[in-house]
Amino acid sequence: MPKASPIDPKFQALRQTGTLHRQPQKVRDALFREREFFDARDLVQVKYEMLRRVRREGRSISQVAASFGFSRPSFYQAQTAFETSGLAGLVPQKRGPKQGHKLTPEILAFVRQIQADNAALRAVDLAPLIAKRFGVELHARTIERGLRQDQKKHR
Repeated sequence: MPKASPIDPKFQALRQTGTLHRQPQKVRDALFREREFFDARDLVQVKYEMLRRVRREGRSISQVAASFGFSRPSFYQAQTAFETSGLAGLVPQKRGPKQGHKLTPEILAFVRQIQADNAALRAVDLAPLIAKRFGVELHARTIERGLRQDQKKHR
């Protein structure tokens, strides 16, 4: 298995795309130890090969998952993702909220209405008004980003 180096372009690419395996040392499969083509740092490659072993070679899910450093539930998650979305399904998804969840369209409309009446109000001034009206604490930067995104949508 190639060593991770800060200047290694593959390491940098895997990290940048979110496909860097955080625990490549857990992959004990012989191909990943013996052949240079197989890179335990490449999470998508590891998951694909794990699925292939079960499907094409008929090996036991428990044994294969263990030799690739995964649990059985993780195997089944990868299998479902692959069956649903193909190879792209094996790419890890970003965790957490996908968008702002406090700054609702209703709050943005309220902010736009207030700004129409008084354009001099800044996000810092709007935050307490939002808290009073909606009971939602928002940081001024969140309001600024939301307004900027809203402007982009309406162009």
